[in-house]
Amino acid sequence: MILSIIAVLFTFGLVIFLHEFGHFIVCRLTGIRVEAFSFGFGPELYGRTSGPTRYSIRAIPLGGYVKPAGESIDEVSGAPDEYFAKPWYARFAVVLAGPVMNYLLAFVLFSGVILLVGEPRPSTAPVIGDLSQGYPADLAGLKAGDRILKVDGTPVADWPAMAAIIYGKLEKNITLTYERAGGEATVKLKTRKAPDGGGRGVIGISPGVEYASVPVLKGLAMGAHQCWYWTNFTVQTLKSNIVKREKPDLAGPIGIVNIVSKAAHTGVADFFFLIGLISVAVGFFNLLPIPLLDGGWMILYLFEGISRRKLTGDIMKYVNGAGMVMLLGILLFATYNDIMRIVTSRAAKKAAAAQAQEK
Repeated sequence: MILSIIAVLFTFGLVIFLHEFGHFIVCRLTGIRVEAFSFGFGPELYGRTSGPTRYSIRAIPLGGYVKPAGESIDEVSGAPDEYFAKPWYARFAVVLAGPVMNYLLAFVLFSGVILLVGEPRPSTAPVIGDLSQGYPADLAGLKAGDRILKVDGTPVADWPAMAAIIYGKLEKNITLTYERAGGEATVKLKTRKAPDGGGRGVIGISPGVEYASVPVLKGLAMGAHQCWYWTNFTVQTLKSNIVKREKPDLAGPIGIVNIVSKAAHTGVADFFFLIGLISVAVGFFNLLPIPLLDGGWMILYLFEGISRRKLTGDIMKYVNGAGMVMLLGILLFATYNDIMRIVTSRAAKKAAAAQAQEK
């Protein structure tokens, strides 16, 4: 429990603080006066004023914040070092710096894990490395480390042979014989359609990972590729959800906390790789053209630069109101998904346990 709490605080603290640090650095570079730069939220535990800036450490270590002078149009006094006194492209650079810092953190973590641990390669052994929450294997009680021996009575020597059989059983009942702690057991489950729409049956398992050392330049290139891969994966998934009118499978605060807690107990490499994934997700999400997010501000500043029309307090009021509604809606939807995922998983596991006892 303590390890999980520390892992969650460290993850969110690092990802959000570095995001804000990006804003802070570019504020300084563009001559914008920063009134406050804080690590954490809530009551101030320690603070020091240097020049115009109050630096502080606060009680809740979940990120931080930056307060530029004149960040609200209504607060502008006309001083040349205020946020809205700067040209649109300076403000554009400030808001862009947050997501850029998230991607930089992800690149460092991905590259560092790859260089220290090695290049991850899927193991060919028919041993479960990880399970997707809420999928048939998870609901049936299978666990990481279980070795699959047979599928529908057919022995499987390696992962490709096992996967080939399961892929061909689209939305059909199958029987798995597996080995755990030296003993054999059998479980029945029904495959689910693959989320990529490939017409394959899946049960939500992935193979274990083996690692091979890589040279420095290749490791850096692979770290950069991971940033691109997960961004592209997110874009393609959202595109597919929109085109097919499918409900997006968003993870909210509860789901993310569960994932971080699980990674903290699986190993240091997995934990830091997950932080990289979360940092990419935070960076990408903030680039979306939603009011109140960095991407929303970037669109406004681009409009200001192209139209040569200054933003007004009325425009900001309506934009901020719309953004608040959209973000609250996304948060509620994601939290609902988290809760339903937990409820469904627990109900399915109880049903599977009851069915096993009946047998």
